[in-house]
Amino acid sequence: MDVSAAGQAIQCPTCSAEITVPQADVTNIHANPIASSAAAKIERHFSVPVHDAPAEILITKTQVTHEVVATEGPKKMKLRVIRHTDCIELGRDRYEEMVASFLNLVGEPNIISITPINYTHIDIATQKILTDYAIQVIYRG
Repeated sequence: MDVSAAGQAIQCPTCSAEITVPQADVTNIHANPIASSAAAKIERHFSVPVHDAPAEILITKTQVTHEVVATEGPKKMKLRVIRHTDCIELGRDRYEEMVASFLNLVGEPNIISITPINYTHIDIATQKILTDYAIQVIYRG
């Protein structure tokens, strides 16, 4: 109903009873701010893709990259630090697995030094200083 119809008597469309339209008042006005916005007036037609087979995977898991040890030419001295905090994936501790994988990739003859390291860092979630460990590997590669 429009505000100009206030005070008029109209027939109810469902029961045919006579109803008087009330005067506009702050307590009885129910406006939907979203319905009157420009966004509500835009007509959108969405389409859902239909597949006969399973849909292709759009998000792929990133692979951990390791340096490939060169087999030809003179080998240079390289350093790699593997931190414990970098080896936790989805709450699962994969530190030993990742260190073993890297050491197998480099090969025992190319390893010069393996040194354990303790370090401190600030945990983002708790804002506390935590002590953690890592391993430093010096190798020819």
